[in-house]
Amino acid sequence: MLSVTGYLVETVQRALSEFATGIQAAVPKLLTGLVFLGLAYVGIRLLTGVLRRTLDAVYPAEQGLVVDLGVTIASGFLWFGVALTLLNLLGMGEIAASLGTAAGFVALGVSYALSNMIADTVAGVYLLRDPDFNPGDEVKADPVTGTVESIELRKTRFRNADGDVVVVANRDVEKKWTRIAGEDGTATTP
Repeated sequence: MLSVTGYLVETVQRALSEFATGIQAAVPKLLTGLVFLGLAYVGIRLLTGVLRRTLDAVYPAEQGLVVDLGVTIASGFLWFGVALTLLNLLGMGEIAASLGTAAGFVALGVSYALSNMIADTVAGVYLLRDPDFNPGDEVKADPVTGTVESIELRKTRFRNADGDVVVVANRDVEKKWTRIAGEDGTATTP
């Protein structure tokens, strides 16, 4: 029969031995994870740099917000993928699978909740790039007829005949609008 002191000493020795064995088993996984993180960082920096240059070439300088948004979204997706892969490398594949599934459901819910905002933003990008729809143009867009004051990502501001500013969601403007004939006699309908 062991004394209390002998039992405590044996328990501490066993715990330290198991801890050392666990550390020895974890070191290769941790080193693999660190190397993977370094490579992922370099790869993501390269990819986002290429994406930024590509989007800068497509969009004019005044639409830098669109470029920043695209790079930020792509970077977020890439880093999320790196996090899931790192968990898998460290032996936590079940956690990675659970997080990936949960993130898919959250993304589905968020995209449904933001569907109108996303539609406004996409329509705003098209309106901003449309050469026939510019601030200062006289336009008829349901439910307003007036001068385009400003075009933003989610809404367009018109000044009507009474001098009031009317704000219309871009998805509503993009559906159907008509530029009222100006001095040159031309009108445009998308």
